Amino acid sequence: MKGTVCRKHGCSFCCIGTEMPLTREDVERLLASGRSEFYDEDTRQLRNIDGRCVFLSPEGSCTVYDIRPRGCRSFPLIMSVPSMEPLFDDECPHRSEFTFEPEDVLELKELVETLLEEEA
Repeated sequence: MKGTVCRKHGCSFCCIGTEMPLTREDVERLLASGRSEFYDEDTRQLRNIDGRCVFLSPEGSCTVYDIRPRGCRSFPLIMSVPSMEPLFDDECPHRSEFTFEPEDVLELKELVETLLEEEA
């Protein structure tokens, strides 16, 4: 499980200064859960408060973990654009401990395609 590495280290590095893009589905899911004012409507990215993801608790845990955005679910696997090659984010301090299955790469490609389609 991807989140296990983060929890093991108590790491929330990827939630600091996040620029996580959101799909329309992400926004709808989070709004339906009663959350509000969590994203920038112009960029459709998660908001930061004092340099931290709006959903990061003071203790360093995600307050929407079970319904977190698709990009958060796939991190630290990211897509290099425009080459569309999957790679581990160099900034993740524990990237060497993660493993991914082929379906994880497929999910990430679908996410990137969705985000690109929704931008158009």
